[in-house]
Amino acid sequence: MWSSLRQLLIASSIPGGLIFLVAIAFLRPHGLPDWVETPIAVLPVVVLAFGVIFGWYFASSRLILSLLVISLAECSLYVSPASSPDQSVTLPTILAFTAFLLPLNLLALSLIQEDTLSVGRSLVRLSLILAQPILVMWLSRPSQADLALTLQQPFIPLIPFSWTPLSQQAFIVLVGTCVLLLFRFAVDRDPLDAGAAWAVITSFAAFHGVQYGWAPINFLSAAGLILFLTHVQSSYRRTYCDALTGCSGRPAYEEAVATLGQRYVIAVAGIDQLKQYSNQHGKAVGEQLLRLIGPKLVTAARPGKVFRLAGEEFTILFPGKSTRDTLAPLDNVRKAIERSAFFLRGRDRVWAGDSPDDQSSRDQILAVTLSIGVAQSIGSQDTPQLVTKSAYRALYEAKGEGGNQVKRDANSSGIKRTAYGVGRIISYSELGT
Repeated sequence: MWSSLRQLLIASSIPGGLIFLVAIAFLRPHGLPDWVETPIAVLPVVVLAFGVIFGWYFASSRLILSLLVISLAECSLYVSPASSPDQSVTLPTILAFTAFLLPLNLLALSLIQEDTLSVGRSLVRLSLILAQPILVMWLSRPSQADLALTLQQPFIPLIPFSWTPLSQQAFIVLVGTCVLLLFRFAVDRDPLDAGAAWAVITSFAAFHGVQYGWAPINFLSAAGLILFLTHVQSSYRRTYCDALTGCSGRPAYEEAVATLGQRYVIAVAGIDQLKQYSNQHGKAVGEQLLRLIGPKLVTAARPGKVFRLAGEEFTILFPGKSTRDTLAPLDNVRKAIERSAFFLRGRDRVWAGDSPDDQSSRDQILAVTLSIGVAQSIGSQDTPQLVTKSAYRALYEAKGEGGNQVKRDANSSGIKRTAYGVGRIISYSELGT
C-alpha cells in the first residue's frame, strides 16, 4: 500500500509540483537576476499563445478555456486596480472574487468531456467565462461595496482568517477544488486532473503572496504553464501509452521494433487466472487486475520494456539480449507477481496490498500468477512477428502445464533444430545444466 501511495505521489507531482517549487524559489521579489526579468514579463503571453495553438491543434477546448480563465484572472489583477479611484477597496474585492471563481472554473472544465471543438458548445462555455470578469468589475464598483462586503464575510465566524488576504469562502473553494481534483487523479490517473490541482495550488500562492509583495501575475503564469505542460504530457500518454494499464502501447512498440537489430528477445506474459476472475466476478474485476499488474511488470521487468498491445497479455521486449540473458529476470517477474497480494472488496473493487496480512474481514484474496513465453531472434529471417508467434506458442505451452512458469520456444533459443525445424520447448527449471 505504501509503495502504491508513493508512486501516486510521484506521478501527481510531475510536472506540476516541480514547476510550483521552482515558482516559489524564483518568482518572489528579488528571486531572479535582472536579465531574466524581461522573459518572465512576457511569460503570460507566451504561455497563452502556445497553449491556444496546441489546444487548437489537438482540439482541446479544456486547455484553451483553462488558459483563458488564467489570463482573465491576470488581467483583472493587473488592469483594474490601477484604473480605480479607490484601489484599497477595489483590489481586495477583485482578489476575493477572482480567487473564488478561478478554481471553480478549473474544476468545471475538468468535468466536461473533451471532444472536438464544437462551435455551439464552445460559444456557450466562452460566454459563461467572459461574463465573470464583467460580474467582478460590477461588484468592485463603489456603489456595490455593501454587496461585495457581504459576500466576503466569514462563512465560519469562529475561525480566525487574518493570516491571508483571501476571503474564507475563496479559501474553502480553493482547498475543496484541489482535494476533488487530486481524488479524481487517484481514481483515473489522468495527468490533466493533477495538473489542474497544482494550478489551483499555484494560484493560491499568487493570491496569498500579494501581502508579501509577490507579483501575482508571475505565479498565475506558472499555473498556466502547468496546465500547458500537463496537456502535452496527457497527449503523449494518449498516443503512446495504454489507457488501461499505463504501459507503453502499440505506437511505442512499433517504434521500438523498427530500431531492433538481429539479436533480441520477445516475451509474452499472461495472467493465469484473469479469464476465471472475469467470468466469476465480471469484466471490471479483470480490467482492474490488468491496471494493477501493469505497473508492477514495468518495475520488475527492467531492463526489458513492457508493452500492452491488446487483449489480456503483456509483451516484453529485450533488445540485444539472448534467451539465456532474460530467463532469470523473467522468472523474477513471475515471482514478483506471485508474491503480490490482490484483494476483492465488495463485488467489483480490486486493490493491491504489500502482503496478504493487509487483508481485512471484508476482503477476498485473489491469487494471481503469470505464465511467460519467451522467444529469441536467431537470424535475419526471423521477423518480430515470427518471434512473437514463437513466444505465444511457449506461453500456451506454459499455461497448458498449469501456469506460473517461464518457458522458451526451442526454435528461437539457439537449440539445434530438427530436420523439420521443430524443437522441444523447455521450462526455466530445466535450464540448470
